[in-house]
Amino acid sequence: MRDSDHPLAFPAVLIGSSALAFGPWLVRLSGVGPVAAGFWRLALALPFLFVIAALTRQPVHWPGRKLATLVAFAAFFFAADLAAWHAGIHMTKLGNATLFGNVSSFAFAGWGLWLARRPPSRMQGLSLGLAALGAALLMGSSFELSSRNFAGDLLCLFAGLLYAGYLIAVQHGRGSLKPLPLLFVSSAFGAAMLLPLSLALGEQIIPQDWTYVLLLALASQVLGQGLLVYGIGHVPPLVVGLVLLTQPAISAFVGWSAYGERLSPADWLGAAAIGTALVLVRLPERGLRRVAVQPS
Repeated sequence: MRDSDHPLAFPAVLIGSSALAFGPWLVRLSGVGPVAAGFWRLALALPFLFVIAALTRQPVHWPGRKLATLVAFAAFFFAADLAAWHAGIHMTKLGNATLFGNVSSFAFAGWGLWLARRPPSRMQGLSLGLAALGAALLMGSSFELSSRNFAGDLLCLFAGLLYAGYLIAVQHGRGSLKPLPLLFVSSAFGAAMLLPLSLALGEQIIPQDWTYVLLLALASQVLGQGLLVYGIGHVPPLVVGLVLLTQPAISAFVGWSAYGERLSPADWLGAAAIGTALVLVRLPERGLRRVAVQPS
């Protein structure tokens, strides 16, 4: 499949990834427990996803047993990712939370290379190297405050590994389901998993101000995940992984503007390196190609 077959897929992944970068900030403002924030992110998104699916002629339907099992696995990985990541967000810097949470970027890109059964091309290798350098530079500020951020960074790192499992499951699911039905069913499964966990942890579940949990649902789940799940069916995993690495830079900027978290020259250089890697991987050989044809 050529990228030209779906010219909006790459912009969708880029915009979706950018919307997801605001998630840590909205979680901090949500006024509920970290697991409860994950529940509201999924639950409040459901009616919007249902309506959008109907308007775009992607009616929500219950998948067959085999596919439902795959979606349930995706939901489990995503729910566990949200629980761990949202807890870590309260324990570290916004940039760190997004950076460590996006270890899934390299895991998913590596899975794409394994799927293709061939080593990366020279351009792909250069792009991965630049992205790794950018991530390392962005990580520098975390090491400076490791004693303060260690537990939060560890939780976010674990969440990133779980998110990689979710992305792989979604990649498989997109072979049989259109994006919005897949996202609706997985969100419903995930919400059903997170609510009992939040209750068991004794978290505050009902927010005093619904603004931020609603924004979290709209920005992170409807817009962010909606565009990502669409694009992931048409954009090679290597490119998706590199696009996701834009989130730490955006989140670090949010932390700087909202909380006065320091941005060093290395942070700016790291963000520039990731941006350059993203440009290079799209020229003129555009990454690894998918073999299977995905539904629009």
